[in-house]
Amino acid sequence: VVSALDNASRKALSKFGAFVRTTARGSIRRRKGISKPGSPPSAHQGDIKKILFAYDADRQSVIIGPVRFNQKKGFATKTLEYGGTVVVERKSKGKITKRTVKVEARPFMAPAFQKNLPQLPELWRNQLK
Repeated sequence: VVSALDNASRKALSKFGAFVRTTARGSIRRRKGISKPGSPPSAHQGDIKKILFAYDADRQSVIIGPVRFNQKKGFATKTLEYGGTVVVERKSKGKITKRTVKVEARPFMAPAFQKNLPQLPELWRNQLK
């Protein structure tokens, strides 16, 4: 019974993770301009659309989120989701300048999660046989 419940949990939560990932990826548009605050971010290089999910058997949960960019600190996706400030470095004529920039929230994971949450009970239905 426990094994069957574990398999059902893995199957249902993995499907949910796939649905949330697909919704989040679809909300991010590829374009040159920036998105408006409150709407999903724009993809300029494609890195932000690298969203994965994984089932955690120990916690019986699913982890869904963008892959960390090739950065030192990796706060880009967190800053886009919730807003905040970041230090931007710019190299011009061999000189590096830094400035602090305020970024308004452009959530994409939380809306995708909320949109798919009503489907979760249906994913559990008839899993135990």
